[in-house]
Amino acid sequence: MTTYARRLGLFSATMAVMGGIIGSGVFLGPEVVAARVGSAGLTVTAWVVGGVIALAGALCFGELGARRPRAGGGYVYLREAFGPLPAFLYGWALLLVIATGATAAVAVTFASYTVALLGLSLRATLPLAIGAIVLLSAVNYVGVKPAAVTQNVFTILKLAAVAALIVAGLAPVGTWGVAVALGAALVPVLFAYGGWQQTNFIAEEIIEPERSLPRALLAGVAGVVVVYLLANLAYLRVLGVAGLAHSSAPAAGVMARVLGPPGQRLISAGISVSTFGFLNLVILVTPRVFQAMAADGVFLPWLARLHPVYRTPAGAIAFMGAWSIVLALSGTYAQLLDYVVFGDWIFFGLTVASLFIYRRRDLTPVPPLHNVERGPGGEAHVVERGNGRAFRVPAYPWTPLLFVVAAAYVVASSIVANPKNALIGTGLLALGVPVYLVPRRRGSTQT
Repeated sequence: MTTYARRLGLFSATMAVMGGIIGSGVFLGPEVVAARVGSAGLTVTAWVVGGVIALAGALCFGELGARRPRAGGGYVYLREAFGPLPAFLYGWALLLVIATGATAAVAVTFASYTVALLGLSLRATLPLAIGAIVLLSAVNYVGVKPAAVTQNVFTILKLAAVAALIVAGLAPVGTWGVAVALGAALVPVLFAYGGWQQTNFIAEEIIEPERSLPRALLAGVAGVVVVYLLANLAYLRVLGVAGLAHSSAPAAGVMARVLGPPGQRLISAGISVSTFGFLNLVILVTPRVFQAMAADGVFLPWLARLHPVYRTPAGAIAFMGAWSIVLALSGTYAQLLDYVVFGDWIFFGLTVASLFIYRRRDLTPVPPLHNVERGPGGEAHVVERGNGRAFRVPAYPWTPLLFVVAAAYVVASSIVANPKNALIGTGLLALGVPVYLVPRRRGSTQT
């Protein structure tokens, strides 16, 4: 039986964490935070608080990854803690919109900046976006190692782009203020910090995941927190809080003031590189979830097979790429993402909450590194497990509780802000229930 190959070291895992967080948000989104809090001090505070919450989540995922170094990440934890249906609905949401819609959206963003940078016709935007999805799907198809090398290169390049922005604009910041809108500002901040959890999807391909995965999560998230804080200090120094709040493209505004038109071209190239690297990361990690679902017998069976030579979830990669292209061509991805983005944080909070269940089960003897489990057809197969003692979340239970409360806050804020979208999104997620029941109904009729 073909299995995943452990080919990713600590550096590649750390680059995956950072690459999964840094997309275009640090270049295009900080103005929302500044507009909501209205002061330089609370703008920085919002990013600090968001960073603390992200680090809390990284610590929790570090322990989860050490306990279950399996491909699929959150899907595996949800299945073991809450049962197969919640886990399936998580994978369903990723497939239907969250991962594929993000792939389509980021591909179009990459293409838009690249077209402008190269002076191409706007008609080239969609073909370039589709070409990027096809290219990166092909890179990930032929092996996790070339995909990781691509990720490493583009993560370093995107860090260089942010560094250029920081160097161009950083200087001492003004007086700290007081405002009452900090809570509202945390919503875009926490969304900007999201993405690091995706590295757990490829835990089965990381060398010594019980040790490397927690270290990569902590190093990667901490590094991004520092980068985001420095970038926002640069924005505030050059644009001021009022200028940042009214800027539609703060990174371009900083570079234009400091370096003129060449600075704008430089940051456009940085955004293009950053989005391309983020696109590769999503295509690298997400198909592992679909493969795990198929291996459990709750999704298309042919997605469960790994390529016999490349040892990648080849069918799942092709399937995800094809659906992402359909969403890009349809132009509906932005609307669909608005509908279900709150659902992503529901599963995010539930995944961290699964740690409480694992800890409660620790009252019984710790399972061995290798257990025999039964598949949906009753067949026995050996499953690798972490020993659960390689890494423990500090300050338990307060650390996971902090993150679960923050996730609940994001969900509640999203629902209050747009209850109609939340209702439609709930309907889209509910569509996964009959999809989940079909193979089970088929299996029961065959027996």
